[in-house]
Amino acid sequence: MLSPEIRTQTRKRGLRVSTITLSQQNTTLAYDDRGQGRPVVWLHAFPLDRQMWQPQIQPLLTAGYRVITVDLPGFGESPIHSGWTVDSVADALAEFFEVQRIPPAVVGGESMGGYIALALVRRHPQHLCGLILADTRAGADDAAARLRREETIAEVREKGPAALLETLVPRLISEETRQNKPHVLEIIRTLTLRQTSQGLIDALIALRDRPDASPYLSAIRVPTLVIVGEHDIITPPLYAVRLSGSISTAQLEYIPQAGHLSNLENPEAFNSVVLNFLRCRMS
Repeated sequence: MLSPEIRTQTRKRGLRVSTITLSQQNTTLAYDDRGQGRPVVWLHAFPLDRQMWQPQIQPLLTAGYRVITVDLPGFGESPIHSGWTVDSVADALAEFFEVQRIPPAVVGGESMGGYIALALVRRHPQHLCGLILADTRAGADDAAARLRREETIAEVREKGPAALLETLVPRLISEETRQNKPHVLEIIRTLTLRQTSQGLIDALIALRDRPDASPYLSAIRVPTLVIVGEHDIITPPLYAVRLSGSISTAQLEYIPQAGHLSNLENPEAFNSVVLNFLRCRMS
């Protein structure tokens, strides 16, 4: 078996990024690892990358936590790895934990990141001491959702990442965010447009084909925080109610004035519920 390769390279924007090549899954992931203390690992939403977690990093560092943000395959600085699945990325993250000797962590995921967090707690529960599921759901895509994925794949093939600005991005945020926080929309546009068409298509295929996590929710034993934006139309609050109700250790929190990307739309409220969860449930 090949040894994992850890290296640091300089990005064009002048920042430095760490990458690791994980031999068991033949996957290279880019990540940032900051601070000391209990690790909190964040997995990003589609079609963004690890930079979406910027509003959470400093508050968590200030509170004494170690913060790790990861680019999923084909996003941000992680190279394309066609054929990845939700389960294979969960396995790669487990290898990442082992190679980096990361103790059991609080793993948080939003939307797509939540699907992978659910796969990680199902397949490798020993690596988690807590779970945060934001604006996500457990169920697999139904026939209508699979058809929408296919339509989006065709649009991205034809128009590139810009296609998502016409179809998906407007649905990611609430009307209040759109009207009163134009900078949030600009962050989402910027992060979306810097992804590659192939990386987006690979992710859409993985999301389309992901397994139903619902049968495994009752086996989750770690403290769990379920978060949902009160105006989320992609994974509405009812989905969060069902999700939290199926996990015996879960608590549910609503983020006001937010849609599907609640961590960006109302970071103050999001950070407050996360820090309260970490202090009260993870002490």
